[in-house]
Amino acid sequence: MNVHTGRQPTPAESALVDGFVDRMGELPGDGEIASARDNAIEALKTQGLPSRRVEAWHYTDLRTLLRSVPAYDGTAGTNALPAIIAGSAVATVSNGVALTSPRLEGVGFTKFSEKLADGSVIRQLAIRDGDDTIGQINAAYVTDGWAVTFADGLELEAPLELQNAQLRGQGHVRFPVKFGKGVMATVIERQTGGEGEGFSTSVSNVTIADGAEITWIILREQGVEATQLAQFTATLGINAKLTLYVVNAGGKLIRQEVHVLAKGEGSNFQLRGVNLLGGDSHTDVTMTLGHLVENTTSLQIVRNVVTDQARGVFQGQIKVNKIAQKTDARMACNTLLLSDDGEFDAKPELEIFADDVACGHGATVTEIDGNHLFYLRARGIPENEARGLLIKAFVAEIVEELENEPLVEALEAILDKWLAVHV
Repeated sequence: MNVHTGRQPTPAESALVDGFVDRMGELPGDGEIASARDNAIEALKTQGLPSRRVEAWHYTDLRTLLRSVPAYDGTAGTNALPAIIAGSAVATVSNGVALTSPRLEGVGFTKFSEKLADGSVIRQLAIRDGDDTIGQINAAYVTDGWAVTFADGLELEAPLELQNAQLRGQGHVRFPVKFGKGVMATVIERQTGGEGEGFSTSVSNVTIADGAEITWIILREQGVEATQLAQFTATLGINAKLTLYVVNAGGKLIRQEVHVLAKGEGSNFQLRGVNLLGGDSHTDVTMTLGHLVENTTSLQIVRNVVTDQARGVFQGQIKVNKIAQKTDARMACNTLLLSDDGEFDAKPELEIFADDVACGHGATVTEIDGNHLFYLRARGIPENEARGLLIKAFVAEIVEELENEPLVEALEAILDKWLAVHV
């Protein structure tokens, strides 16, 4: 719990509380939803933004880092962007308003604003715990999004792109998604922004039923003045598999939380993270994973590239329940540090209450190998290009695990774009 007794609110805290008062009459929801919003903003007002004293936020002192919050801008909307992969179905949210959704057999789309209006999502606005700052802000302000359901046995041939565009100002959205039994699908959660000052929250709640195999890609290309606080939660059924990619390639201040529960025996969770950090940005990926039953597996590999004065954080916590025997859980965080002024903090954690498990974690930090760089330069490759090739090889190893070639090409294009600016 983060309680600041008698302390003066920061400008950002005041803007969040005062902004809620200004907008509360415009926010969708019935009486119960309105009450939940009031409770969320009151909790935020009482606790304040988290500081280093809050363990989960120790490396991202939001009270200090979040210096201001822009006001809502009703003119900040934009049309849907072209799909990042040709042929993908696209469901768009712009400036906190759901615009368009595709027609896909076996897939249902409902605007989240409609579910707020009838009160059917009241339980989804519950706060996770006392340190759930993202949940508090989003529950207070959320305006729209897409609620998506996949019918049992559906095999989606092309990816579904859930698009959230925030050019400037504020936007707060949710994507609750339910995958039926045996579903096979790829979902791209695309978070984009403009060059103006922006502040947004995004919460994705995913339920994966028995036997489903899901690939979910969180792709973030925010502007240099953008702040985004995001949360992804998932529960896995029996023999369900979730492969989650988190690709951060922009933004001033980013916090991406991942909370996963392996509830079904035989379930498998894979996390692959790519953090491309430049300028004076701050990016935090924080994960909690609970192995709750027997015979579950997980593997997390995070690759980070840090240059300029950027700072990055990876916190990964794995908890193995007492009854979760035969758990196989592993975690690795590897960082390529390209600047003396850059910084990356890694905090892997294991809490194991079972005695028949295979668990481990590790973290490494390195710089570009001088011998490798000399080898390339000796063959006539300019230094910047040689450095770019080595950096790309470090990251591409993760990206190329995807079996979807167009998706690999799209992610590599984003990597090339970032390298052209920062290397």
